[in-house]
Amino acid sequence: MAPWTLQQVAQHNSVHSCWVIIQNNVYDVTEFLSEHPGGSDIILKYGGRDATSIYEPIHPPDALEKHLAPSKHLGPLGIEAANTIKKERQGVQKTKDELRVEQSRSKMPPLNRILNLTDMENVARQILSHKALAYYSSAADDETTNIENARAFTRLFFQARVMRPVSRCDPSTTILGFKSAVPFFVSGAALARLGHPDGESNITRGAFKEGIIQMVSSNASLSPNAIMAAADQSQVLFFQLYKHRNDKIAEKRVRDIEKLGFKAIFLTVDAIVAGNRERDIRSPWVMDEEENGPIYYQPDNGEKPKEEVNIFGTAGALIANDDRDMTWEKASTIPWLRRISSLPIVIKGIQCVEDAVLAAEAGVDGILLSNHGGRQLEYSLPPLEVLYSLRRQRPDVFDKLEVYIDGGVRRGTDVVKAICLGAKAVGLGRPFLYAQSAYGVAGVAKIVEILKREIVTAMRLVGAATVNDLRPEMIQRVDWQPIYAKL
Repeated sequence: MAPWTLQQVAQHNSVHSCWVIIQNNVYDVTEFLSEHPGGSDIILKYGGRDATSIYEPIHPPDALEKHLAPSKHLGPLGIEAANTIKKERQGVQKTKDELRVEQSRSKMPPLNRILNLTDMENVARQILSHKALAYYSSAADDETTNIENARAFTRLFFQARVMRPVSRCDPSTTILGFKSAVPFFVSGAALARLGHPDGESNITRGAFKEGIIQMVSSNASLSPNAIMAAADQSQVLFFQLYKHRNDKIAEKRVRDIEKLGFKAIFLTVDAIVAGNRERDIRSPWVMDEEENGPIYYQPDNGEKPKEEVNIFGTAGALIANDDRDMTWEKASTIPWLRRISSLPIVIKGIQCVEDAVLAAEAGVDGILLSNHGGRQLEYSLPPLEVLYSLRRQRPDVFDKLEVYIDGGVRRGTDVVKAICLGAKAVGLGRPFLYAQSAYGVAGVAKIVEILKREIVTAMRLVGAATVNDLRPEMIQRVDWQPIYAKL
């Protein structure tokens, strides 16, 4: 087949025939329009032209190979057409946001001046594009839950023990039987390439360097294959599974990730519909008005209606096909997963004591107490509060499976508090996105080093030489709010 010209491709820009150009290759996506999780409008917007810049940051490189039949791969552009696109890309004027990012990156502080995770986040907030920051930082509704996830740690104080030998302090542990240098791991977080071209591979390499475990998101911007290719052969990676509503599709994905060498499945159960992340939804409007000025209300004058608001935001549509009918029943989700995979199963998204008990009764290997970083159900309890309640109400659950939490962790003392209450390990998501966005692999390694130092310091000061020495009696809940007597 002869190479394509831009004029030939441009004719195919409708629902009846829609072609796009990605990296100088032409694809017929007409039949995929109705299946695209983000809807057909965004594809049609780029119909008949180059869509590389909008496609690459949020799609794994092999997504087209997976989702389009070979017959829809129409072949390369001609040399003249490819050169034209190259010139067009070079001639595109940078947006105000892109110029801001460039300037901010030139003024980043040296990595050795990053003292804590908040310092790292502050740098990331300066150098991230508005779109990336809105996606990473957004949370549900008024973002109260996200705030309270972190605030929950301020209600627990230490009852430190002194005069205990801690000159040798070992923060290492095991997670599902796999060694970890510290009692925390990378929790699943999507679209790392929004912040850095190397995306999730930065986290993979940094995690290996520091001896911690990474959980890879189903919605990562690199494919599981690419992430595994970036990993060391001895490295342990877990997989965060968003179960597709079609069991056959879901089964294929499970078998694929097991074949690739992932060591556990974290079945996500708290994101069956997209959360209402208004900061992310509003982001395109902010960027549009920054470039083109404000848009004002115009009374209806009989013209065609304006396009509908994309309430899914950057990635909410990625879960449009997730299974909304998962259950605890004996013949349902967990037995199905056990039947098709021998990997350990952890339920990610437990938000109450009752479901923690049901998970234990279902025989899973672990539970991750999580409200998705406050990004799903507004006013879902902070995971630390659920952990505290589980310890008080059903301490027997900790003997039946491993318990983890994520959400709101920003200090080594936060990790130590969770371990005292019985958590086997703690997950962090956003901090690793911020770190890799700003400093790449070195940033990832840096925040691991920071947290490790803080954990060891806290362990020594509470009188614990190993994580097994961290006990519930070392924690006391304190409510500083005064209680006024009723007259």
